[in-house]
Amino acid sequence: MTSPDDQAVVTCDGHGADPEAKIRYRGETLINAPLQTVWDLQTDVERWPSWQAAVTGCRRLDEGDLRVGSAFRWTTPVPETPLNPATSLVVVSTVEQLATGRCIRWTGAGTGEGVHIDMGVHVWTFTEVADGVLVRTEETWTGEQVEADVATSTAYLGYSLEAWLADLKTTAEGR
Repeated sequence: MTSPDDQAVVTCDGHGADPEAKIRYRGETLINAPLQTVWDLQTDVERWPSWQAAVTGCRRLDEGDLRVGSAFRWTTPVPETPLNPATSLVVVSTVEQLATGRCIRWTGAGTGEGVHIDMGVHVWTFTEVADGVLVRTEETWTGEQVEADVATSTAYLGYSLEAWLADLKTTAEGR
């Protein structure tokens, strides 16, 4: 796991995750694939379930290219924790910033049986380097329920982001 202090803050056009959030996780991976491949995988949100085990469904709520203002509803399983039963979390996200091939930032709330995230803020950056693409991500969560056990919520967030990065790497490098 990567702690919040291990890396620089991740931003898209000067906007990062929630600086006041108690639940925060940053991660990164180097992907040996073309930037366009990585970008296309990450921004074709309706295809997330085809390459991410932790996304069981995703539907755009608008049409056309993903852009600022685009919204999408996606579902991810949540394991049982001391705070909630095993459930599916339904997240409605809205793109707040997007710079093609460079970064994307979206926000949204998540709700499932017995679990609620009042607001999640998720930022991704994509930087071409000698060996491929350095992908960095940072996400924060706020809300009374998830803040009731910051350690458990942060651990789950970290687990999910590391799995997302690993799936993105495996899929992009396999193309």
